[in-house]
Amino acid sequence: MSMTATLRTLSASTSRPSTLIHRRTFVSGFAKRFISGFGRFATRGTVGVTVLGGTAYAADQYYQRFLRGTVARYEDGRERMRARWAGARDRAKGGVDSMRDMLAGFNLQPLNGIYLEESKPKMRKASTEKGKDDAVPETVDAYSASSDSGSADDKELSAIREKVQGLSEQLAKAHQEHSKSQKEFVEMQNQFQRELEKKDQANRELKRQLLLHKQDSSSSPSASSQMSADDDKKRPLIDMYSELLDLLSEYDTGFDVQDHLPRVVVVGDQSAGKTSVLEMIAQARIFPRGGGEMMTRSPVMVTLSEGAHHVAQFKGSLKQYDLTSERELQQLRNEIEQRMRASVAGGRTVSQDVISLSVRGPGLQRVVLVDLPGIISTVTSGMAADTRDSIVSMSKQYMNNPNAIILCIQDGAVDAERSMVTDLVRSMDPTGKRTIFVMTKVDLAEKSAVNPQRIKAIMEGKLFPMKALGYFAVVTGRGNTDDSIEAIRQYEEHYFATSSFFRSGALKASQMSTRNLSYEVSRCFWRMVQDSVQEQADTFRAHRYNLETEWKNTFPRLRELDRNELFEKGKDDILDHLADLSRIQPHTWEANMVERLWKEMSNPVVDDIYLPAAQGTTASNFNTRADIRLRQWANKELPRLSIQSGWEVLLGNFASALQPHSKDKQADLFAALKEEVIKQCRNQHVALADSVDKLRVIQMNTLEDRAVTSTHQWDDAVKFMETTLTAQLKAAQEQNHTMVGPGATERWLYWQSKSKEQSDRDATVQELNKLLEANKDHAERLVADELTTVRKNLETRGVSVQDPFINETWKHMYREHFLMRSLANMQECKKAFYHRELATSQLHCDDVVLFWRIQRMLHITGNALRQQIESSEARQLAKQVKQILDSLSHNTEMKQQLITGRQVELAEELKGVRSIQEKLDSFIASLQDEKRS
Repeated sequence: MSMTATLRTLSASTSRPSTLIHRRTFVSGFAKRFISGFGRFATRGTVGVTVLGGTAYAADQYYQRFLRGTVARYEDGRERMRARWAGARDRAKGGVDSMRDMLAGFNLQPLNGIYLEESKPKMRKASTEKGKDDAVPETVDAYSASSDSGSADDKELSAIREKVQGLSEQLAKAHQEHSKSQKEFVEMQNQFQRELEKKDQANRELKRQLLLHKQDSSSSPSASSQMSADDDKKRPLIDMYSELLDLLSEYDTGFDVQDHLPRVVVVGDQSAGKTSVLEMIAQARIFPRGGGEMMTRSPVMVTLSEGAHHVAQFKGSLKQYDLTSERELQQLRNEIEQRMRASVAGGRTVSQDVISLSVRGPGLQRVVLVDLPGIISTVTSGMAADTRDSIVSMSKQYMNNPNAIILCIQDGAVDAERSMVTDLVRSMDPTGKRTIFVMTKVDLAEKSAVNPQRIKAIMEGKLFPMKALGYFAVVTGRGNTDDSIEAIRQYEEHYFATSSFFRSGALKASQMSTRNLSYEVSRCFWRMVQDSVQEQADTFRAHRYNLETEWKNTFPRLRELDRNELFEKGKDDILDHLADLSRIQPHTWEANMVERLWKEMSNPVVDDIYLPAAQGTTASNFNTRADIRLRQWANKELPRLSIQSGWEVLLGNFASALQPHSKDKQADLFAALKEEVIKQCRNQHVALADSVDKLRVIQMNTLEDRAVTSTHQWDDAVKFMETTLTAQLKAAQEQNHTMVGPGATERWLYWQSKSKEQSDRDATVQELNKLLEANKDHAERLVADELTTVRKNLETRGVSVQDPFINETWKHMYREHFLMRSLANMQECKKAFYHRELATSQLHCDDVVLFWRIQRMLHITGNALRQQIESSEARQLAKQVKQILDSLSHNTEMKQQLITGRQVELAEELKGVRSIQEKLDSFIASLQDEKRS
C-alpha cells in the first residue's frame, strides 16, 4: 500500500469519537511499519543505489513532492479557518470548555505541524451538527497548548512527531548517500570505459598481428600456389560490399529503383560538424577544412574496414596514404581538395561526382558512409545561383533510398529552431526507422548555459517533430584543427565524465561519445544490409531475365558484345581493311593521283598562269610570262599541294576499303569510329621535308621540257586542254548566270525574279558587252575612260554603281570571253602539229605546249607519289591508325560517342546486371557464412 493510500485510510478511520483508541493503535502501527521499512532501505542504501540506479533519488523526490503538496493544502485551509475564526471570536469567549469537548470529537490528528486535508470536512460536519460556528485554533501548536499537557493523547502525538522528524533526517542522509553513490557510479563507469578501451586496443593489436601474419602467409610461394576460386569469399565483407556499391554507381548513375542497397548518408547544416564526426569514426583527420568556408563540394564515399595498417586509398589508385604520418595525411587532404575543385569546374559550386575512398585500420567499424555538402540557408557571392537547391536535391537523392541510414548531424551550440536539416530529414523519413540523430559540440552548449532539460528533451526526441532510431551526443574537438584524433578522444572522455548534463540525467551513458555512435551506426548498417540485400538480388535477377528476353527477340543471331568488345572488333576490322591497300594496282594509284592533282591545280593553272600569260601580243611574250609564273608556282606551292593530294588519295582509298560490302547489322555500329579514324589521320599528317624537296626537283625538271615529239602527245595535250577549258567555261557561265539572275524564260516559267544587285549586274553586263563587241581582243583590264563611260551610261538608265562594282563584273565577263576565244583558237591547233607557225592565233599554239608540259608533269608526279606511298606513306598511315585506335581504346567518353545504338546499350546493360547479380550472390553467401560461424 502506498503512503498516500495509507494516510487516506488513517483519515477515514478517525471519523468518529468512539474509535479514538483504534485510531491511535493504527497510527502507531503505521509509523512503526514505515520507519522499520525505511530503516531496511537505508541499511542497504549504497548497494541499492548502485544496483538499481536512481531508486533512492526517486523516493526522495516523491517524499519532497508529498510534503510540498501537504503544506500547500494546509496553507489554504488555514486561510479559510482564519476567516471563520474572526467571525466567531466573540461567540467563542464563553464556550471554551464546551469547545474542548467538541474538538475531541473532531478527531484532529496533528502530523509535524500540519493538518491533514481529510480532517477539514469532518470539522465542518461536526460544527454543523452542533449548530454553531466554533473557533478553530490557527495551528496545531495552539491546539496542543490548549489541551491537557499530561494527557495520553498528547504524548502519543508527540512521539509520532518525533518519529516523523527522525524519518526526515534519515531521508536526508539517504539523499546524501545517493549523491555519493552517483559520483562513485560515474567514476566506476569511466574506469570501465578506460578498461574497455585498453582491451579494445589490445584486441586491435592482436587483429593487426593476425592480419600481418595472413598477409605474410599469402605472399609466400607455397601459399600463393594454393589460392583457389573461393578467394573472393575470404575477402572482408565490407570490401565486397564497397565494390558492389561502386558497380551500382557506375551502372545506375541516376540512383533509380535499381540501387536500394544501404549506405550511411551523413547530412547536416554547414559547419555542423559532419566531417568531424566522420573523421572520429574513421580515426583520422582525412578531410580538408576551412574557417567557415564550404569545403565539402561533392559526395565522398568512405568505406571503413579493419586492416593491419591505418591507410587510405582512392578508388582506382594504387597509392596508399599512411594515416599515421602527418605528411601523408596532408597529401591526402590536398588530393581530396583538388578532386573536389576539379569536379566543380565550369562555374559550379557543388558536384554530383562521387569521390570514392577506402580507409583501413585496426579496430575500425565496417561501414560505408557518404559525406554530403552541408545544407546552407543563403547563397553568398562566388557561389552559383542554384547552389542551395542543388545541395538539397542531392541530399534528397541519397536519402530517397529506402534502405539508406540517415546520420542527421545537429549543431548543439546553435538553437535547434535555426536548424534546416531536421525538417528535411523528417520529410524523407517520417517514421524515423532509418535515422540516427547526432548532436555535436555539446561542450559548447554547456558553456552557453543551455538548459539541461532542453538537452534532455532533444535526446529523448520530444523537442523536434523528427523521429529517430537513436540519439547521440558527441564532442569532436576543441576548435583546434591541429589536434590529433587521440587528443580529441581524451578531451571527449574527460568532458562527459565531468559534464553537468550527464550528472543531471539529461544525457544517458549509452548516448555519449563517438565510440558508442560508431558501434550503433555499424550495427544498424549491417542489420539493414541483411534485411535488404536479398530483395535487391531478386530485383536484379528479374531485371536480368527481362533484358535477356529482349536480346533474344531483337538480336537473335548476334553475340552479346559490350562496347569494349565491339570496339576491339571494329579495331580489328579497320586494321584488316588497312592491309587491303596493298592489293590496289599501280595504274589505279597513278590514275587516282592525276585526277586528284588536277582537281586541286586546274583553277590556279588557268587563273594564275595561263590567263595572265595569254595577254601578251606575241608567242615569245606568252612563253616568257608562262615560264616565270610556272617556275614560281612549282618552286613554292606545287610540291606541298602534290604531297597533300597524294595523302588525300591514300585516305580516300582507305575510306573506300572501309565501306561495308554486305548488309551487316553490326557494320553500322562502326561507321562513326571509321570516320573518326579518317579525320584524325588527315589532321595528324605531316609531310616529310625530304619528300617535298625530292618532288620539287622532279617537277621543275619535267616542266622545263617543251619538246612535243609525236602527234600522239600533241593530240593528248589538245584533248587535255579542251577538256580543261570546257570545264572552266561551264563553271564561268554558271557563275555569271548566278551573278545576273534568272533570264526572261526562267522568270516566266518558274516564277523567279531578280534581286536589286542582280538587276544592276545585268545592266552592267549589257554595257560591258558593247566594249567586247567593239574589240574582240580587248585587254584584261578596263582603263579609266572606259570605266567612266560605262558608269555614265548606267546612270542614264537609272543604275548607280561604283568603279569596283564594274571591275568585278568585268572580271567574270572577261574570263568567260577569254575561255570561249581560247577554245575557238584550240580548234585550229588540233592539226597544227607540223605547221604551228602557220596558225593564225597570236600564240601560234604555244598554249597547247603549255598544257602538254603540265600534263606530263602530272603523270610524272603521280608516278613519284605512288612510289612514295608504297615505300613510306602507307606504313606511316598504318602506324597512325594503330596509334589512334590505341588512344581511343583508353578514352571511355569517345567510345560512348563513336559506338552507339540499342544493340550496344542492351549488351552493356546485360553485362552490368550480370556482374552486379554475381557480386550480390557472392556477398550473400559470404554474409550467411559469417552468420553461421
